[in-house]
This record gives sequence, structure tokens and C-alpha cells, in this order.
Amino acid sequence: MDSHDTDAGLRTLKKQRTRQTLADTAIALFLARGFDQVSVAEIATAAEVSKPTLFRYFASKEELVLHRFADHLGEAGRVVRDRPAGLTPLDALERHRLEGLAAHDPSTGMTSNPGALAFLRLVYETPSLTAHLVDYLDKDTRDLAAALDPDGGLAARLLAAQYVAVRQVLARAVWTRLAAGEDAGEVGRTAAAETATAFALLRDGAAALGF
Repeated sequence: MDSHDTDAGLRTLKKQRTRQTLADTAIALFLARGFDQVSVAEIATAAEVSKPTLFRYFASKEELVLHRFADHLGEAGRVVRDRPAGLTPLDALERHRLEGLAAHDPSTGMTSNPGALAFLRLVYETPSLTAHLVDYLDKDTRDLAAALDPDGGLAARLLAAQYVAVRQVLARAVWTRLAAGEDAGEVGRTAAAETATAFALLRDGAAALGF
């Protein structure tokens, strides 16, 4: 690797670290004081950057929070594209969700980490964040539809929209129970049963759509 490549790699790493620092700083402030009570200028000051610099990394306050969902963008589409031979798309997605529940992946709503529960509360109980989350979900829906049918057929788009909506309902139901103090083991068992019910309904619709 020559010096040019090394410099480019260091610049990329520095940008990633700055982006992460900005997001972490913002979320800490939001959790402490509330989303609407913290200004972009305060976040920039706390992170020791200028306000214009912050906006070069994040276009809005909402993106500072939803950045944490970035790793999961396109996940459903990847699960479908990479599924083993003989496994239907919905079978692969159901297995992926059950594995996430078992691993206490916060994206499923199933987490015992107080910080993760507080973060989900921030998202679910802040109207502007839930509104912006729709844009993220739309990207997931479009990517999943393409994985189901590269030709972009209506049936694939409908099934993808149904799955993404169901996934969000299931995750919020899990978080609601945990946030209310219910036993994690019982919540996990209920979540697995509700996942089975949800996918049974999705399969009925998928069959009608030809999947």
C-alpha cells in the first residue's frame, strides 16, 4: 500500500470516528434532556466541532439518532438473497428474526440493556423520529422487494411492505413489555409465539401473491 492509499484510509477512518462521536454525543444529550430540548448548536459544542461541520455529517437532528439503525438497512433483502437453497424468503426472514430474539438484538425490541431500552423509548416516543423512521423503512421495503423480484413486480412490493410493517409491530410489542418491567424470559417466549402467528399470516398473503 502506497502513502496515498494510507492517507486516504486514515481520512476515511477519521471521518467514521467523527461521525460516530457526533451521533453518540447527540444521543447522550437527547436521553438526558429530551430530543426537543437539545439544539444542534449544543450538540456541536459538546462534540467540539462547528455547526456546519456537524451538518456535513448529518443533515438533521433526526439522522443523528437514526444513524444507529444504519447497520440494519437492507438487512431483510440480504437475508432473502443469501438464504440457503430450498428455504423460502419468509422462512429465511422468520428464522432471522428468531435468531435476533435469541441473541437479544435490540432491533427486535428484545434487549435487557437499559441504555438500549432508553434509546428505543427515545425513538418510539418522539414524533419527529418516528416520522423519519418511515424513510428508513421505505428503503428497507424497496430493497426487500428487489430481492424478492428483481423485475419490481407489484406482488413483491406488497409482500415487502407487509413484512416490514409486521416487523415493526413485533419489535415495538416486545419493547413495550420490557419497558413495563415484564420478565425477559416470558417476553421472549411471547415474542417467539407472536412471530409464529405473524409469519403464518404473512404466508397466507404470500401464497395469494404467488410467493
